[in-house]
Amino acid sequence: MIRAQDREIALTSLLLRNMPERAADLLLSGAATRDYSRGETVFLQGEKATSVHIVLGGWVKLYRIAPNGNEAVVSVFSRSQSFGEAVAFRNEDYPVSAEAATDCRLLQLRAQSFIDMMKHEPELCVSLLSAIFKHLHELVGQVEHLKAQTGAQRAAEFLLDLCSNETGACVVTLPYDKVLIAGRLGMKPESLSRAFSKLRTAGVRITKNHASIEDVERLRVYAEKDRAETWTKAL
Repeated sequence: MIRAQDREIALTSLLLRNMPERAADLLLSGAATRDYSRGETVFLQGEKATSVHIVLGGWVKLYRIAPNGNEAVVSVFSRSQSFGEAVAFRNEDYPVSAEAATDCRLLQLRAQSFIDMMKHEPELCVSLLSAIFKHLHELVGQVEHLKAQTGAQRAAEFLLDLCSNETGACVVTLPYDKVLIAGRLGMKPESLSRAFSKLRTAGVRITKNHASIEDVERLRVYAEKDRAETWTKAL
């Protein structure tokens, strides 16, 4: 039996929020929770996928090890986000590894329980497709940002995602170490440092694990500025 607080968080996930209450209750009745320490492995690339995970607290990173030994961060998940649906429901091996980026708590849903229920509750397929589509949309967005934005713009968007207000000043806490932030943004750590330095012109100051933003709207304008404008002005 999972805790009431864990249940509430799980029900806000895209995977469960639109599911009939009876079906969600049945799935959660067979779920398990587990706490992980920072750096602890959740699963490894190549292991058989048998569960879908929902983050109840903290941060989890998905990554692959390239042939040259470098780590490529695929994505990072936080509270109420789910991962592992597509491979778990197809009974395939994990194409990535998962590790606790911070101390975290995860909910594990047995994929087979979900599959068995879908045979009798077709509407559950909509929840599954919604979650998978969102993951795909986020991956497409990451590729777009890598192609169309500078490193400083990507760093700006990362900070904007952490802001609690749309305008005015804001101070945010970096949720995990800068090495992981760099990996998530497709940079090397030294490139991230240069990107943060460039954001000073947009009113951002980084002090240890905090970022002070003078004006959120000003930073958003910087992040969304088209790089083509610079080339156009030079012609």
